[in-house]
Amino acid sequence: MAIISASILAADLSRLKEELERVKPFIDEIHLDVMDGHFVPNLTFGYPMIETLRTFTDLPIDAHLMVTNPDDHIKLFIEKGATRVTIHQETCYHLHRSVELIKSLGAEAFVAINPATSIYTLEEILSYADGILVMTVNPGFSGQKFIPTMMEKIKRLNEIRKERNLSFKIAVDGGVGNSNAQDLINIGVNILVMGYGVFRNDKLHELNKFRM
Repeated sequence: MAIISASILAADLSRLKEELERVKPFIDEIHLDVMDGHFVPNLTFGYPMIETLRTFTDLPIDAHLMVTNPDDHIKLFIEKGATRVTIHQETCYHLHRSVELIKSLGAEAFVAINPATSIYTLEEILSYADGILVMTVNPGFSGQKFIPTMMEKIKRLNEIRKERNLSFKIAVDGGVGNSNAQDLINIGVNILVMGYGVFRNDKLHELNKFRM
């Protein structure tokens, strides 16, 4: 079983409160995609969005910083209400320092990797990170199709976790839905990030069979 993390990028933002109320029985947390138009080709949410969310929900919030300067934003996102901060291996000059900063501020620290980034670039951070987010699409837009070859990447990451007796969680983000959720859980995934898979799912009730 897994945690369902609802990516609000796929929600109807004109009625966000109602959207979250609608899906709340089927999700465990909120995934906030913070995009800067530089590291990824899109602009999305900033501090005002997490402030808004905190006016009507107490669900855990993962601030996924798809930005070129994550260290500049970690502290404020946590102060505004993020319970987890996910940073990209590709954008952090001093990844261990960034991970330790997040943890010192009382939030979970996850490290994300893009589809073309090898899991072996994480060799020295696995003992420190609370989790690894495997991007199963190229980041930047909601509604993309899952990249099939990412299954082998996830399997190998799970094998490394077992071999080294580590406790980090494995999350996946991109193209996740009813059709592949169980397959991902079976290979070791703990957190399923879903955008269309939550907010545009006509069989939303089926998500509960995947949840912890």
